[in-house]
Amino acid sequence: MGVYFAELCIEVMSVVNGKAVILIAEDEVHIRNALQRNLTQAGYEVVLAVDGADAIAQFRAYAIDLVVLDILMPKLDGLQVCRLIRQKSDVPIIMATVLGSPSDRVVGLDLGANDYIVKPFSSRELIARIRSILRRLSPAGRERSTSQVNHLPVVSVSNLILYPQTRKVYDSNTSIRLTEIEFHILYLLAQSPGQIFTRENIFQRVWGYTHDADLETKALDVHISRLRTKLDTSTVQIMTIQGRGYMLLAR
Repeated sequence: MGVYFAELCIEVMSVVNGKAVILIAEDEVHIRNALQRNLTQAGYEVVLAVDGADAIAQFRAYAIDLVVLDILMPKLDGLQVCRLIRQKSDVPIIMATVLGSPSDRVVGLDLGANDYIVKPFSSRELIARIRSILRRLSPAGRERSTSQVNHLPVVSVSNLILYPQTRKVYDSNTSIRLTEIEFHILYLLAQSPGQIFTRENIFQRVWGYTHDADLETKALDVHISRLRTKLDTSTVQIMTIQGRGYMLLAR
């Protein structure tokens, strides 16, 4: 795999016309072309890769702002590409997975992917995710986020303690490692134990965009499931309220 990656620190091409550059790594030509057309219309520069090895080559050649990475690709799969990119860069990565592969989603998140999207998905949903991530990572977004975080209080529920400034979490005095998204979901629920948060509430306040029927995904379910495996259930429990949403309860 190293032969594909070589030295990532070579000189890269500049962003064209100040537009964010999105790398789409997708081996299915009709999906690849449709995404290129729609993202271009949305105002992005698009770089295409037809397989995993090509994705690494294109990532080396351009100043990429965000990667959309299909998992099932020839030569190198998306998980291998994600692992290689993370060795050298913290560029945002959205993994594209098929509905029946929850293990791939978990592995992708563990490898450092920022988010994932389930196939088949609409360009509208993907663009919403891209805009949300790039907005958070822009200088203004980082400054606003840092300012907001600095004013957020430490939150405790039973033996669970969350520190927003450092994103540290302790459960019964044991440190818990959470992804950024997992922390924000848990912090939101922990601010109001016993309160039901709808999926729409969570998508708006954590992902930063409105969730509706046209943007239905299973991303939230996977993050909730992962949180449940990491938390001490004798301390707190994340409850699913059928047809309404989620809430955190102290045990």
